[in-house]
Amino acid sequence: MIHPTALVDPKAEIGENVNIGPYSVIEKGVSIGEGTKIGPHVVVREGTQIGKRCQIYQFSSIGEAPQALAYKGEPTLLQIGDHNIIREFVTLHRGSIKGGGKTILGNENFIMAYSHIAHDCQVGNHVVMANGATLAGHILIEDHAIIGGLAAIHQFCRIGTHAILSGLTGVSQDVPPYMMAAGDRAKLYGLNSVGLKRHQFSEQEIKALKKAYRIIFRTGLTLEKAIKTVEEDDIFQIPKVQHLLQFIQHSKRGICR
Repeated sequence: MIHPTALVDPKAEIGENVNIGPYSVIEKGVSIGEGTKIGPHVVVREGTQIGKRCQIYQFSSIGEAPQALAYKGEPTLLQIGDHNIIREFVTLHRGSIKGGGKTILGNENFIMAYSHIAHDCQVGNHVVMANGATLAGHILIEDHAIIGGLAAIHQFCRIGTHAILSGLTGVSQDVPPYMMAAGDRAKLYGLNSVGLKRHQFSEQEIKALKKAYRIIFRTGLTLEKAIKTVEEDDIFQIPKVQHLLQFIQHSKRGICR
């Protein structure tokens, strides 16, 4: 159902059983998948693609132009997957030409009120961003990460899968997978053991990741030596440990410790 006060451009593609609330604006070139619900006073700008059965709450701004000084009005995209919950006053911006032209939000994410996802970010699946969490441009968030309320992440940083950031955390370097981080300049506080157990990680996997964490971050070894030590240990046979090392080795901004 489309409310009679909503402004929906005839060139927007609206799927079956889509609800659009009062006073919302849907621009041309927007596509909205079946079963998605758009609340009142939502603005969805040209270049936005929204998947199936999403819920977008009131006063959200979806697909606005990137806040980038180099942006000159070029056509760029915001791609939103299926089953996402986007709460009130959330802002999601399209990509920029220099960043590849595309911002991506995957599937089954929970983006709480007042959160911001800037241009050229890539957010995976099953990610939670608590109220007021902020992503600068060009950030990668892997699957199942949890970003605490009012956390702020510097541009080009990466947050690994199953990592959890405390509220008010300031992130200026990459946060490795499976870890807990907190502080006005993020520091690691061990493995996200509770989260891993909730996601059915085996006892063997958790023990291996704990050992890898101690070797890499708590023995005083250089990063190069620590990685080599893990690679020579039996725990390197665990795929989760391999992913942890690959994430660290591909870091460009450095790893928070």
